[in-house]
Amino acid sequence: MAANHTHRHGHDHAHHEEHGRDHAHGQARGHGGRWARIRHRFAHLITPHSHEAVDKVDAAMETSREGMRTLWRSLALLGATTVVQAVIVAVSGSVALLGDTIHNAADALTAVPLGIAFVLGRRAANRRYTYGYGRAEDLAGIAVVATIAASSALAAYEAIDRLLHPRDVTHLWAVVFAAVVGFIGNEWVARYRISTGRRIGSAALVADGLHARTDGFTSLAVLLGAGGTALGWRTADPVVGLLITVAILFVLRDAGREVYRRLMDSVDPVLVETAETVLRTVAGVRGVGQVRMRWIGHALRAEADIIVDRHLTVVEAHTLAVAAEHTLIHAVPRLTAVTIHTDHTPGASGDPHAALTHHGHPAPTTAPGV
Repeated sequence: MAANHTHRHGHDHAHHEEHGRDHAHGQARGHGGRWARIRHRFAHLITPHSHEAVDKVDAAMETSREGMRTLWRSLALLGATTVVQAVIVAVSGSVALLGDTIHNAADALTAVPLGIAFVLGRRAANRRYTYGYGRAEDLAGIAVVATIAASSALAAYEAIDRLLHPRDVTHLWAVVFAAVVGFIGNEWVARYRISTGRRIGSAALVADGLHARTDGFTSLAVLLGAGGTALGWRTADPVVGLLITVAILFVLRDAGREVYRRLMDSVDPVLVETAETVLRTVAGVRGVGQVRMRWIGHALRAEADIIVDRHLTVVEAHTLAVAAEHTLIHAVPRLTAVTIHTDHTPGASGDPHAALTHHGHPAPTTAPGV
């Protein structure tokens, strides 16, 4: 009979211990009962890869802690910046600075849903949420985008109201100081969030960093309003306020696109190409079929179809699937779990997936000459 084997190995780091039990149980079914299960558990403990798996569990937990540190440090700095700007807004009456202050406050507050998401992401998977709670970060990304949209709408309203009802702006030196403080604070936070987000694979944190970066440049735009006002152009301040709103709309577009792609399980095609190339290098793999990947929070999961010799036993196909999985995990950054499905090369019985093909499902591809 043709070997058609699906392998799910113990690298789901959200619930490593639970999977270790499940994996041992599956091995017992394939190798004959209680003593095989005991031997497998002992072998799993002493193999070098078990230590690497534990290291990956620790690394996954560390990414959440690193994300939390980034959020709270950013919140503290942006909170202080917002307070300074709010005081100067009250003194000067600058609507451009008011728009910048609103954006800074909104950016600081986005740490709340992201912080909740990072905390939820640490929870272990269960029967209802079998992949864990990592997708909470994607929901937090929606909250970030909504906050950006709301803050830009409020800033636009204030700027238009000031155009219709002009008022003098005073204490221009203080407005200039607040603008510089806003730029420095936002740029530092932007660099910190984007760097951490890309390192741990958090799209929501990257989107939040892009928001902060735009706020930094809008802080500099406040200087234009102050300069125009100093030269006697009374509407310079609200006009700059409107320009700030337009700039925020651009970052809203970029952040929204980033979060949308993550919600739609989009991945960088380079990652898929890397996985396909790596799988073909595994000794015994005769071809590679479909490779699928998705982000769950800041962890990457994959499913891959490989083609093996039709004369392999189930045990040999299983061993090859394990080798392919280990190779893939070490080759693809942020990849924490892989499901390997094995198909055999065509024989006298024909294509094992012919029935599926007739129902509209594509059959896996084979390597040339197989």
